[in-house]
Amino acid sequence: MSRAVRRFAGLGRGFTLMELVVALALLALMAAMAAPLSEVAVQSQKEEQLRQALRDIRSAIDQYKQAVDQGLIQRRIGDAGYPPDLETLVKGVPNQQSPSRVPIVFLRRIPRDPFNPDTTVPAAATWKLRCYESPADAPSPGANVYDVVSMAKGKGLNGIDYSLW
Repeated sequence: MSRAVRRFAGLGRGFTLMELVVALALLALMAAMAAPLSEVAVQSQKEEQLRQALRDIRSAIDQYKQAVDQGLIQRRIGDAGYPPDLETLVKGVPNQQSPSRVPIVFLRRIPRDPFNPDTTVPAAATWKLRCYESPADAPSPGANVYDVVSMAKGKGLNGIDYSLW
């Protein structure tokens, strides 16, 4: 090998300290930019889970009311035709038009509020219930569960409070 080739091959043996510092600074800058994006992605995923859970529960409540109106479920005097609690949607109620009184079930399980951090609380207790008699701006529990809202504090990515979803 000639002397010029050996000298050229010796130059590319490694990185200088300055090149390593610049590379690490660029990596740190990229990581700092990615952290807020990942937080937004996690919040967006929880919000989608909240939308789906609210849709499922509200749909089950509506199906219960429709079954009462059709005479499939016995209506008590003074009852508005809504379920007494969320557990009733899972346990089921006897079908009044079936000879064997096969229960009508509206939900397999009660979905959890994804913004509730306490995993020891039962799923039904993660929601704020609104009875038929309570106003929309001040939901309160009662005998006829008309609606559910999230107990989460804060606003969604759309700027609306989670309790108003």
